[in-house]
Amino acid sequence: MKNMKTAKLFTLLVLTLTISNLSAQKIGKDTFGKGIFNSVAKDSTWSMKFGLRMQYLTSVGLDADANNNFDFDPKNLQTDTKVRRYRLKFDGFVLSPKVKYKIELGMSNNDTGSSNEYTKLGPKLILDAVLKWNFYKNLEIWAGQTKLPGNRERVISSANMQLVDRSILNREFTLDRDMGFQLRNHHTIGKQFLIREVFAITQGEGRNITTGNVGGQQYTSRIEFLPYGTFTSKGDYKGGDLKREPKPKLSVGLTYNHNDRASRQRGSQGSIIELIDDSGSPEDHVFATTDVNTSFVDFMYKHNGYSMMGEFAYRNADDTTIGTNPVKVGKGYNLTAGYLFHNNYEITTRYSQVDYKGIANTKEQYTVGVSKYIVGHALKIQTDLSYTTVDGASDGLQYRLQFEVHF
Repeated sequence: MKNMKTAKLFTLLVLTLTISNLSAQKIGKDTFGKGIFNSVAKDSTWSMKFGLRMQYLTSVGLDADANNNFDFDPKNLQTDTKVRRYRLKFDGFVLSPKVKYKIELGMSNNDTGSSNEYTKLGPKLILDAVLKWNFYKNLEIWAGQTKLPGNRERVISSANMQLVDRSILNREFTLDRDMGFQLRNHHTIGKQFLIREVFAITQGEGRNITTGNVGGQQYTSRIEFLPYGTFTSKGDYKGGDLKREPKPKLSVGLTYNHNDRASRQRGSQGSIIELIDDSGSPEDHVFATTDVNTSFVDFMYKHNGYSMMGEFAYRNADDTTIGTNPVKVGKGYNLTAGYLFHNNYEITTRYSQVDYKGIANTKEQYTVGVSKYIVGHALKIQTDLSYTTVDGASDGLQYRLQFEVHF
């Protein structure tokens, strides 16, 4: 309760500061989505940009019956309407433009998740809290909590997605966020061949975990190749070709992650793996651990309104039988393609597959969506329809409609 009161007071403070700064802001199409206010100290020793965004989601689902058929009787429909995401974002520099920071707070119930003993019974409000220091040429060191350099779809902000939400591959294989350090570098070969490298050492337990940190650390390496140079406006990490790249652009990424003595079902994510005693019951607060390895290969291609993104994920572990909720090992595929018309409507299709060994069946999902970009990703309406199968048999249908606005 104390944490919730603190969150409400903080939100009120932010809104008060926002209103007090509106008079100094230029309002118009060119500034929409680029922050509610952007301040720089008179002596240029710090800066701060504040932004806010919200996603409002309505979904309707229908499960297949015992004969793998769909009964469209209204009483069988599962409806859900919610604020999917509500975020406060801060970024800027301190002392020097080479020392930057980013803070992002999640205020919706979906963002905060459920409090538990591993978060000291507090909601997981903090998404990002990271310092970035460009200490030498193109070398940067990051310290704090933020996204790991995992699969491309996860690193793409939820504000910049091409469909209503991410794929089932991301749901099952993502590295998500963690606390620790990242070393980043980039260099160019010839006139435009760009290479990026990232190496991270992190806690290995996921975001906002303050107790129950067992086992070793998590090590993540990623390298990216951009043979035709950079994308316009960092478009290799945004869904859809909203900038209509005049020349073909391609980015290929490879990631390897090793979680030393991981204690969770999906490495740093998922349920805690508890040891089982002689009676076959889990022992409270006694963790089972095993080394978990996750690999990704992905790409992004854009040209003249056409876009395509593909991902392959693979996870294995030293021991998949220990404790409760054994580690999920297997592979996944994800392929997304879309075309943006000149009226800023986009049609997108996606195929995703997750194939776990031993503890789950092969799941496939087919999705088709339509988006209307009113002010780019800052103001858009998206809708999609997904059909899911398990081992080739019908499993479910889902229709979603989402509104996105960010300032």
